[in-house]
Amino acid sequence: MQLRLCFSFLLVVLVLSSCSSKPNRWVYEYNRGKTAVIIDGKAVPPAGLPKKVMQAIQAGNEIVGLPYKYGGGHRSFHDKGYDCSGTVSYALHGAALLTSPGTSSSFKKYGKSGVGKYITVYAKNGHTFIIIAGLRLDTGYNGENEGPKWSTKSRPVKGYVARHPSGL
Repeated sequence: MQLRLCFSFLLVVLVLSSCSSKPNRWVYEYNRGKTAVIIDGKAVPPAGLPKKVMQAIQAGNEIVGLPYKYGGGHRSFHDKGYDCSGTVSYALHGAALLTSPGTSSSFKKYGKSGVGKYITVYAKNGHTFIIIAGLRLDTGYNGENEGPKWSTKSRPVKGYVARHPSGL
């Protein structure tokens, strides 16, 4: 009886934990016609994405390969290197979705709550990154502080707040 009760409790816990609406990892998933791909380090989007998404990808491509620079992109969108929030700021500004550079903490309140259809900013105190058309533009985790680069490698999102521009 006690073993059956223990098993039933464990089953309930497993079912409830699997119903969580917040995933623990961001995982790249290719969707034809919606997801960009990486060619020679640059994001290549499929045709037909909204103009602002294309502009954000183009902006991200402009800074990919620049060095990591603590505070880079904070005084001005244009810099010789970028940190995480400078990278996110540059991409959003390139699509006219941000008027002044932000910090990782400020992005916790950016736009609308939740995952967007095309663009999602993940933010927490101390780090932020952005998903655009299914690709991650980031400065860390899979090669810490290497500067802005696109990635398809999964990344933990536990502790991050997901935000997105309205309509995207």
